[in-house]
Amino acid sequence: MNLRQIEIFHAVYLHGTVSAAARALNVSQPAVTKVLRHAERSIGLPLFERAKGRLIPTQDARTLFAEVSDIQDRVRSLRQAAQNMRHGRGALLRVSALPSLGLGAIPDAVARFLRGHEDIMFDLQTLHHDEMVRKLYERETDLAISFEVPLSAPVAHQVIGEGELVVLYREEDMPDAPGRLHLDELRDQKFISPVQGGPIGRMLSSELNRLDVELDEVVSARTYYIAAALVRAGVGMAIVDNFTAHASTALGLSSRPLQPAITFDINAVYLQNRPPSKTASEFLDLLSEVIESL
Repeated sequence: MNLRQIEIFHAVYLHGTVSAAARALNVSQPAVTKVLRHAERSIGLPLFERAKGRLIPTQDARTLFAEVSDIQDRVRSLRQAAQNMRHGRGALLRVSALPSLGLGAIPDAVARFLRGHEDIMFDLQTLHHDEMVRKLYERETDLAISFEVPLSAPVAHQVIGEGELVVLYREEDMPDAPGRLHLDELRDQKFISPVQGGPIGRMLSSELNRLDVELDEVVSARTYYIAAALVRAGVGMAIVDNFTAHASTALGLSSRPLQPAITFDINAVYLQNRPPSKTASEFLDLLSEVIESL
């Protein structure tokens, strides 16, 4: 397979259809189809099966994809390096983070880091826990900042801080709130249902079960920022991470930590065979300082 065939195969694999791959590559659909057929003839194996309008990778294609992703990553790195040199820039840091960190801690850390590293380029994106391993495997990111380390995956990590669950509420609904709130004291309040998936949801669910506390959940929200918007609209209170609360307090909301505290680690996750560079390690040190200050 030549590089063009590899690029087409990679795009079709990721996007699932010829039309989506063509849009991503800014080429015509017939061009994608033609190159894909040539690629299959080159290796003598079918790569996709058509089902309900989508192209489903064969087992051989899944095996091939790991190698192709590495080649694509090297090609992208080469292009980025050439572009950086053309513009007089230095290294590229690709960082993915949970949405709750993406509107506060990460931007603050990037802004501070760039003051002393003007030649560094950042590629920032948000991710959810179930996307982490894929983004690392497929070289879409170098570092994933998360609350959880994937099990049974060839990744390494370092703890860069600690977070805590808090109650997010409108001040008018609880003007005399104490410094910390016990879950048992919140039985009579209306609540936006906490996110059940992910480590924080499981942690909160376990604590509610341990204390035999059942909250009056009136609305379910899949993301903490939607939950914060519902709190602001007067629907009820929500239990979120302190980073979401910090980003939301300027919107007329307040928060209080729980008693007893429910805390969790913040991790920088990366592939075992791709540890952070010196520049990335310096950024993680600064991000750790920003997290500690929130």
